Amino acid sequence: MGGARGGKPATRYTCGMNRPESPTAASRSGPLAGLRVLEMGALIAGPFCAKLLGELGAEVVKIEPPGQGDPLRKWRYMKDGVSVWWHVQSRNKRSVAVDLRRPEGQAIARELAARADILVENFRPGTLEGWGLDYPVLARANPGLVMVRISGYGQTGPYASRPGFGVIGEAMGGLRHVTGTPDRPPSRVGVSIGDTLSALYGVIGALAALEHRRRSSEGQVIDVALYESVFSVMESLLPEFDAFGAVRERTGSILPGIAPTSAYRCADGSYVLIAGNGDSIFRRLCGAMGRDDLASDPSLAHNDGRGAKQAWLDAEIEAWTSARSPEAVLAAMAAAEVPASRIYSIRDIVSDPQYAAREMIREVRTHGGSMLKVPGVVPKFSKTPGGFTRGGPRLGEHTREVLRDLGYGDDAIEALRQAGAIEIAPD
Repeated sequence: MGGARGGKPATRYTCGMNRPESPTAASRSGPLAGLRVLEMGALIAGPFCAKLLGELGAEVVKIEPPGQGDPLRKWRYMKDGVSVWWHVQSRNKRSVAVDLRRPEGQAIARELAARADILVENFRPGTLEGWGLDYPVLARANPGLVMVRISGYGQTGPYASRPGFGVIGEAMGGLRHVTGTPDRPPSRVGVSIGDTLSALYGVIGALAALEHRRRSSEGQVIDVALYESVFSVMESLLPEFDAFGAVRERTGSILPGIAPTSAYRCADGSYVLIAGNGDSIFRRLCGAMGRDDLASDPSLAHNDGRGAKQAWLDAEIEAWTSARSPEAVLAAMAAAEVPASRIYSIRDIVSDPQYAAREMIREVRTHGGSMLKVPGVVPKFSKTPGGFTRGGPRLGEHTREVLRDLGYGDDAIEALRQAGAIEIAPD
């Protein structure tokens, strides 16, 4: 393909330095402005990692298979024929529809990787190697490339070749075993937390690797396993077992041994979450309830004593909350400076002034022209805030412009399209 593009040869880039910016990248702001990210993969973990980098200013090019693209385009609720989730997960990204199973598509991916700072992928281990897109091959053209690889079990070990989704990582990482109530089967958290945690670790790894590259000009591979990402946030699960043989089980809304902190029923049947597990906070909670006897009880002065009487203490607190409305409970907690909150639904979130004040409810325009509310950007930066300018792209919306950036002429692009190696979204 190299000599038949009918256009100017592509410029080669190394380690993200001294290179021209595309018009899209030049208009971006944020702490990662100027960095290029190439995203391969689908659904949640890899794309969420690239989404975060894009929100912080990096230019993200997403490779999707022609035809249906990323399966997330058709997940859950649809608007104008596209999942509304898509406009959260893929906002700011440019979509390039390329068939990575074909040599022509692999050649395009290698050229994009040659000018990228970070490559994010979440295929099953061995997939990229089978396409000739493994790290040693890509690093020969771009020694400073940082590759983030997210998979179920990591790139090594006896389970490496197994398929793994976030739910499997949650099960193997220990989270499912402790989630739910004792009388029910293990429950899920409610969102794809295993994928999200892995994406966050991918971002952390990529940024740390960029710092190493700044000092050494060397790229490297970041190997993130879904189950390890979950296991790493399981607090004292392992040392409790090692020291005492204790196996943490499902306990509903409480944290065993940390008291009081739970959801307490109010007079109308709703629940208020109260976190009074700090020693001074507990005394203020007791004052708000008119229970000086609890505040002065030496056996409840510190968390270990309260943890030993957790069930009894929770019952005492709920006896007080169950006689009051949630508004009265929250007012009393606010006056006593005790952390407390209603259990928010999304209806509560979109009407809450705190969310509005910190711009966590934003809007993007969909392909159909309507506006859609989406979450804002985390974290907040005082000088280089992140952001986004558009929702998720149409499949192949940017194929033509990205290939032109690589130096492909229109004739070569059309030949690739007719051969089925690429897809271009209609204007």
